[in-house]
Amino acid sequence: MKHPRAFIRPHVPSDPLLRKTGTMPGMCLLALAWKVHPRWQLLMAGNRDEFHARPTTGLAAWPAPDLGVLAGRDLRSGGTWAGVGLDGRMAVVTNVRDTLARQTGPSRGALVADYLRGTGSAAAFADALAGNAPAFAPFNLLLADRDSCQFLGNHPLLRQALAPGIHGMSNGPLDAPWPKTLALNAALQDWVDAGREDLAPLWAALADENRADDARLPDTGIGLERERWLSAAFIRSPEYGTRASTVIALDAQGQGFIRERRFDPSGACVGETALTVGPPGPLPSPAAG
Repeated sequence: MKHPRAFIRPHVPSDPLLRKTGTMPGMCLLALAWKVHPRWQLLMAGNRDEFHARPTTGLAAWPAPDLGVLAGRDLRSGGTWAGVGLDGRMAVVTNVRDTLARQTGPSRGALVADYLRGTGSAAAFADALAGNAPAFAPFNLLLADRDSCQFLGNHPLLRQALAPGIHGMSNGPLDAPWPKTLALNAALQDWVDAGREDLAPLWAALADENRADDARLPDTGIGLERERWLSAAFIRSPEYGTRASTVIALDAQGQGFIRERRFDPSGACVGETALTVGPPGPLPSPAAG
């Protein structure tokens, strides 16, 4: 695989090239298990990478008129990167890394917020959005309700219902075999197969800072040094890096939990929030760890 040979200073996340790749209030890595676990119809584990200076609030219950929405909030655009809503609704968005693509348009984080606060089905929301999807900068959007899990991407335009199984996504196509996506998929598959009752293995997979071998790296136009740096599941840097890890579990009745760990520029965990989805009560036991 060939990469640009121009000299690139390593670990300079604030340079214009990284900003042109479409950083926004979205997840940058996730694995999702759909209808493969005996208890949890939906399981999602993912990391949000972003500039540390971008103002954000952590996972919380949103106030009226958005009662029932559980998510963090991007204070610049008002949207969010991942969250849950009433009746088993879940949404998560990633950007698509492409230095040549237009990076302007309406807020992609607002797509998640709009779906979570709404009442229509995941399929209906995706169908309605598909016609206007090219107006947005490149994105991948996953939407779920109690009946289905839907994918919509606009770079290229692709709309599909997800089949039961383990699916992964980073800043490229759905189920693209990027090394960190495959590793997180494998960790989630192992967790499902083992019937685990704690989240420790998933948190460990999300905290993995190992980088992929050069031969396995994607070529997204940002140069070899940046591809190496972004190949880890967990990104640590003073200016840009992993700011939150999230795990979501929902059963067939739309009940479960959402849990978030937040990190500072040094990579230290500075906060953790666990919220129940559904009737008030104790968190399900798999929220331990």
